[in-house]
Amino acid sequence: MTDQISTMNILVVDDEKSIRRLLEKELTSSRRSITTAGNAKEALLAVKKKVFDIIILDIMLPDANGIELMAGFQEQVLAVQIILITGYGDVDDAVEAMKTGACDYITKPFDLERLEQVVEKAYQRGLLRKKEILKQQGRQEKIQYPEHIVGHSSSMEEVRFLIGKVAPTSVPVLITGESGTGKNVAARQLHGLSLRSASPLITKNCATLQEELIRSELFGYCKGAFTGAEESRTGLLGLADKGTLFLDEIGELSVGVQASLLRVMENQTFRPVGDKNEIKVDIRFIFATNRDLKKSVAKGTFSEALFHRLNVFTIKILPLRKRKEEIPVLVEYFLGQMSHGTAPCKVAKNAMQHLMAYDWPGNVRELHNVIERGIILSDNNIITERSLPLELLETMDDMNTYATEQFPSLKDLEKNHIMKVLKHVDGNRSKAAEILGISRKTLYRKLLDDIEQ
Repeated sequence: MTDQISTMNILVVDDEKSIRRLLEKELTSSRRSITTAGNAKEALLAVKKKVFDIIILDIMLPDANGIELMAGFQEQVLAVQIILITGYGDVDDAVEAMKTGACDYITKPFDLERLEQVVEKAYQRGLLRKKEILKQQGRQEKIQYPEHIVGHSSSMEEVRFLIGKVAPTSVPVLITGESGTGKNVAARQLHGLSLRSASPLITKNCATLQEELIRSELFGYCKGAFTGAEESRTGLLGLADKGTLFLDEIGELSVGVQASLLRVMENQTFRPVGDKNEIKVDIRFIFATNRDLKKSVAKGTFSEALFHRLNVFTIKILPLRKRKEEIPVLVEYFLGQMSHGTAPCKVAKNAMQHLMAYDWPGNVRELHNVIERGIILSDNNIITERSLPLELLETMDDMNTYATEQFPSLKDLEKNHIMKVLKHVDGNRSKAAEILGISRKTLYRKLLDDIEQ
């Protein structure tokens, strides 16, 4: 199980090399392609060569004003979303620019958590804009959500069936399974097949939420709500309005915040930190966990009321070791995705045997990483045994040792054991029989049988 990636093309325009490197490093992922430019001239040239979904643009460039440049980009690129980079002193300019078409802005030094939110929000906004334009042009082209399920085992067919049935509804869904099995892909597939597919899918791993910031991240906050709150900020719930909120590793959420989340699910309202007013939202909730939430409820670390509220519809994803027949399909898929336009690598027969023998404690995520490593170490575009990590090779070695080792028969084991006991008691057969738990007569008969053979 993995994702069909529709690449998000992002152009970063900043005259500071360190800024370009930072943004490229932080934003690079399997579903994003990052291009950088150091000035307006390079940026304009890049836009002529490639269509970008998002342009992250510094307001102050050595050869142009970023806000003036923005208009030119919007004329050239269909539904492009502009995110402005600004220092604190230029925030007013950025806010003013949003009135003329900028999607959002980020300030130096960067809040990387906010950067992720702004980029994802911009991408979703771009999809909506493209859909509107196509509709106006009379072209009802379906914009496919960028991920789908790979795998045809009976368990994955069941997952696919359940997703197809529950996706058009608005009931909350709980996806369970070990880490790395692809719960996030199932969540994206759910959203992509839902009636909310044109609206945002907001994703958050609860394990990454800092205890003191959880409420402000989920609910947002008003300016002046606490020290450092210099501006109001929309939380995850606000961003997910009319769309889907996917909370991964829900079992990591603190009990206090669990109670607040339960109220949101029941009332579809919430109150930002520092605000006196309730905000009405329309959100479809998807949750995922690698924990046994029933045990967490029994221990008192997870709210029983919240468990019953989110456990309306459960989808369980089995670990890769229990569906190994999918490994060749997944390998072929990863090889195709990582070829980057060149001929995909192939996996040698002996290397595939190692892949099939291994138990994959890290599941599909680990398989992806192994294939990525294998491509780097491949010989003549072929992934061989030498291209694989040591732990995979050791698994096969253990199996081969087990298969070829000469095991003694039960009779030989019994004989050796009797002789060791006799040696221990200096040949005293009465003591030996007592230790072995048999009569002296039985011991004598066994010794006699060995002599006759």
